[in-house]
Amino acid sequence: MKFATCSYKNQRFVGMISSDEKDINFFQMTPSQHAEGVLSLVRASQQSHELPPLTSPSIAITDVKLESPFPRPLRNIFCVGRNYHAHAKELSTSVFKDNDADPNSWPIVFTKVPESVVGPFDNVLLPLEVSQQIDYEAELAVVIGVGGKNISREKAMSHVYGYTIVNDVTARDVQMRHQQWDLGKSFDTFCPMGPWLITANEFDGLIAHIRCWVNGELRQDGNTQQMIFDIPTLIETCSRGITLLPGDIIATGTPAGVGMGLKPPTYLKNGDVVKIEIKGLGSIENTFIA
Repeated sequence: MKFATCSYKNQRFVGMISSDEKDINFFQMTPSQHAEGVLSLVRASQQSHELPPLTSPSIAITDVKLESPFPRPLRNIFCVGRNYHAHAKELSTSVFKDNDADPNSWPIVFTKVPESVVGPFDNVLLPLEVSQQIDYEAELAVVIGVGGKNISREKAMSHVYGYTIVNDVTARDVQMRHQQWDLGKSFDTFCPMGPWLITANEFDGLIAHIRCWVNGELRQDGNTQQMIFDIPTLIETCSRGITLLPGDIIATGTPAGVGMGLKPPTYLKNGDVVKIEIKGLGSIENTFIA
């Protein structure tokens, strides 16, 4: 099933997307539940395995504005850095050369603030007064459904509610300047997300095909099978000593092909359009505006 958050007639609604992705039916929920977006469904799943009833008739997707499924995430998004072998290699001669990924070491984990999240087709603002090196990162994001602490790798996938797409937009110069990643990852609008959430029973995140285009040019083409640390390992790692909550989001890292890894490095400029597609899940497309 695919669940979306959208705006319709100046109100926010949460609904189910039709199998052909052409229509949406809203759930019968309170205004406050709709305001939370898909997070309200994740929360409700802790008390009941049944979804709220749907309204009818359906509404055409073209008549609504899709928002991020989580308009304001529960808390900071857990993010994983340099988690694909080829991506680690392409940055091995960059400023990150001293942080070479090692399959026998620990994942690099940082966060993006909730306020960085925007919708799947919203504009991304280029903060040119602060950064001249804005980069894109196409990623599969995992949404936790069943919370827990010290979750074992063997049980990790039973804690997954579903998946969505994020663009982990990054100000590379800010990232390098502070020698930590949160500030360079957390500018306003730096986390486009969507177009909806697909439930774990209908999508296999362990074999997800991820592609990214910049102005129609294919830049990234990878598969989550190429990860250094797979999804169960990431859930196990993020829950060590930390209680994961229903609705927590883990962005799992990006394949090779980011702007910083090109020769010469090529960063985003005013008017650039970045499209990210994950086969079977959907796509997001954002214009970068100075």
